[in-house]
Amino acid sequence: MKKNISEKIQSSFFLNLVLKLSLSIFIFSSSNAEEKIKLALNWKPEPQFGGFYQAQIDGQFKNQKLNVEIIEGGSGTPTIQMLANEKIEFGIVSGEEILISNERNPKNKVVALFAVYQTSPVMIMAHAEKKFKSIKDVFQSEGHLAMQSGLTYAQYLMKKFQPYKTKVVPYLGGITNFQKDSEFSQQGFITSEPLLAAEAGLKVSTFLVADEGFNPYNTVLAVNENYMKKNPEIVKKITAATRDGWTSYLKNPTEANKFMASLNKSMPLETMKKSADLQVKLIQNPKAEIGRMTEARWKQLGEQLVDLKVIKNKPDLHGLFAN
Repeated sequence: MKKNISEKIQSSFFLNLVLKLSLSIFIFSSSNAEEKIKLALNWKPEPQFGGFYQAQIDGQFKNQKLNVEIIEGGSGTPTIQMLANEKIEFGIVSGEEILISNERNPKNKVVALFAVYQTSPVMIMAHAEKKFKSIKDVFQSEGHLAMQSGLTYAQYLMKKFQPYKTKVVPYLGGITNFQKDSEFSQQGFITSEPLLAAEAGLKVSTFLVADEGFNPYNTVLAVNENYMKKNPEIVKKITAATRDGWTSYLKNPTEANKFMASLNKSMPLETMKKSADLQVKLIQNPKAEIGRMTEARWKQLGEQLVDLKVIKNKPDLHGLFAN
């Protein structure tokens, strides 16, 4: 009888031990599992996204237990709509896209987390032989200016410099028309199109739109507000990993540039290097940590968009961004 009782006690002890071990293994596995998330870009792999790829290469995402799939974009990629409709967890958009989307879709707001460019890289490029000194000179010329007139910066410039002499024509991408016509000016990123023009043997003048007073945050890591409320820790982790990735990329962009060049055959590695060098001064802010945003900048942008009638009301800044 005593033997049976002893066997039952031992059996119960080992059963409890096995259950505890199994539970411990489950908890350990769960705590170390990587969260799968999508990060959608709004253009092809180029240095403007270098820090995100660097975070992947260096393992910053992995260190935060995140399994991040970076999805490249292209012309017309509806990243902001994908974010608003929760088709993706995170996306790269522009500051004005966030304000426009939030007014049109207030139940599915988008929140800015990290702004790569403190100075917008959007610029107007003209032939050097024209000897223009500013964007105003471009607008007062008799030539052609290729811009996407529906974009907010284009509306801002057309309003600021009206009446103007230049003929605004649709921007079709690339620099083909620019190469053919010395009277032709066009939009672009200062880290991209001027480099393509130089490779084609052209001498150009470039003028940042930011210098004319329109300087929204650009290449902004953003998230859907509903997702953020449900997953605050994941949001904190991807923001921290992004900041680490960009800090690392600015110190040494070599590996990320090589990787992006393998993905984007239209931008050679040497061009990647030049682009990475050009953007440093647009990204770094000597007065603040990389990627941080201010309420004053968002307020100014909101007022400008209202003035342009792009949005109807001044945006509510509460919860609009989270550093």
